[in-house]
Amino acid sequence: MELLHGDKVHVNESMITREARPVAKKKGDVVIGGTLNENGVLHVQATRVGSESVLSQIVRLVEFVESAQMAKAPVQKFAHRISKYFVPLVIRFHCPTWLLWYMGGKLSWYPKSWIPPSMDSFQLALQFGISVMAIAYPCALGLATTTAVMVDNGVGASQGVLIKGGQALESAHKVSLTVFYNFLTTI
Repeated sequence: MELLHGDKVHVNESMITREARPVAKKKGDVVIGGTLNENGVLHVQATRVGSESVLSQIVRLVEFVESAQMAKAPVQKFAHRISKYFVPLVIRFHCPTWLLWYMGGKLSWYPKSWIPPSMDSFQLALQFGISVMAIAYPCALGLATTTAVMVDNGVGASQGVLIKGGQALESAHKVSLTVFYNFLTTI
């Protein structure tokens, strides 16, 4: 919107620009829709409406961020593909590990001194079986990649940088020049 008439008018634009103090406006200055008039009378003319408005730009930005967070990075897709085959394999190793250590304890295949005083052979076998699951289970890979992408997006957003998903993060090592543009300066 463009200010048509008004003297000594101050507009609080903090909800859009995060500027702490009201901004002085004079005839011909741009006034952002949705900001607050602190004093005086404003006569404005709408110069951008609908999809051109600041609110519409912010909504598009939020939708962009949401779609970026929903998109899976190639490494995430790879981790899920591996998990499809790796999980049954880990379970197949877990069960024999537990069974062999349990049978070994019951049939004295290993010395009783290997069993801690606070455990019996069942608990020791269970501990080894769980260890195989915890160490070999691919959820760590799936969780780590997803968490890394989310943290990168969060840190970037807190610094004013929007990252369009994991694909952009994976390609970032090829970047040789970065140009930053503040969309609020075009309002």
